[in-house]
Amino acid sequence: MRFIDSHIHFDKYDSNQQRLILGEMEYSGVDALISVSMELESCLQNKALSKVDSRIKPAFGFHPEQDLPTEFEIEQLLTWIEQYEDEMVAVGEVGLPYYRRLEGNTVEMHKYIELLEQFILLSKKLDKPIILHAVYEVAPIACSLLEKHSIAKAHFHWFKGDSKTIDRMINNGFHVSVTPDVCYEQEIQNLVRRYPIELLMLETDGPWLFEGPFEGRMTHPNMLTQSIAKIAEIKNVPLQKLSDIIYRNTVNFYGL
Repeated sequence: MRFIDSHIHFDKYDSNQQRLILGEMEYSGVDALISVSMELESCLQNKALSKVDSRIKPAFGFHPEQDLPTEFEIEQLLTWIEQYEDEMVAVGEVGLPYYRRLEGNTVEMHKYIELLEQFILLSKKLDKPIILHAVYEVAPIACSLLEKHSIAKAHFHWFKGDSKTIDRMINNGFHVSVTPDVCYEQEIQNLVRRYPIELLMLETDGPWLFEGPFEGRMTHPNMLTQSIAKIAEIKNVPLQKLSDIIYRNTVNFYGL
């Protein structure tokens, strides 16, 4: 079986961890890492990492679970992304804050929505896929923006949301990626049951740490082998067949 980690923050691992992962990818059956960015500095790091190892495929964007950038910073980032569009596979990670509000932070949601729309327009202009952080009640807002601008190649990573939104995403042909918590989280298992295999991908979201059978372990792309086994069980599909489909989904989506 061959795998692609469709969402990892590879620049957030330390150099020793990066060397370990890169050294073990072939043995683990992992062919590529879609390394998403948090802000301009993260974009620069991912771009540099992709020059070190071509298996690292960078995406450039701004993670929404942080303070809004200034107007100057937004313009600087958008201009930089356009300058280096040929070196990225997607716009991402971008989206709308959810957990930030749960932590009691003041959120000017309209400004985050405006920023997301700018990234959506950029992805359309550059004809690149877009990687989204948009869960629960903010997900319909993201869906509306994607529909408004007729965006089809949208990837919702580690998605959580209600049945109505899930059906809407399926109808739009939006992809979702599944993390290793599918091995122990009922909510993610239920999402996998509902979502068509043809719209599924795998991710680790590393270095985010997981629980269950992964407790105390550094998040590593080799965890995708356990994720795919659980998905095959849930979908009642032969493991190799499922692996082939999900691999092909990711290759086609990102044009790898």
